[in-house]
Amino acid sequence: MNIKGRPPTASSTVPSSRRSKGADTFGPLGPAIAVGLDCKTSRLQTRVNGEVKQSQFLSDLLFDPATVVSHASQSVTLYPGDVIYTGTPGSTSALKPGDTVEVEIDGIGILKNTVAA
Repeated sequence: MNIKGRPPTASSTVPSSRRSKGADTFGPLGPAIAVGLDCKTSRLQTRVNGEVKQSQFLSDLLFDPATVVSHASQSVTLYPGDVIYTGTPGSTSALKPGDTVEVEIDGIGILKNTVAA
């Protein structure tokens, strides 16, 4: 699951998505790392407190995973086990402390977390 906070430091020259995706506690992973996943047919579903908020195929991402890896590898050395956060297709909504968030990807499983203050 990718929980992205939006720190109020708008004056920074570092994009907010880069700051927040790398912040402590903002990068939970799991329940497994999939190898050989078919991104064209796998569906991602996000539920907040049991209500479906996102339900789209991974192929709906703005850039396919191969393109993301190719772009990242032009500026950093990638090693086996490295993780690249892509975000999710579709829209998102604000979360509040106590919300339970489940992210499910076909072929991987479900990651469930409760939002803390």
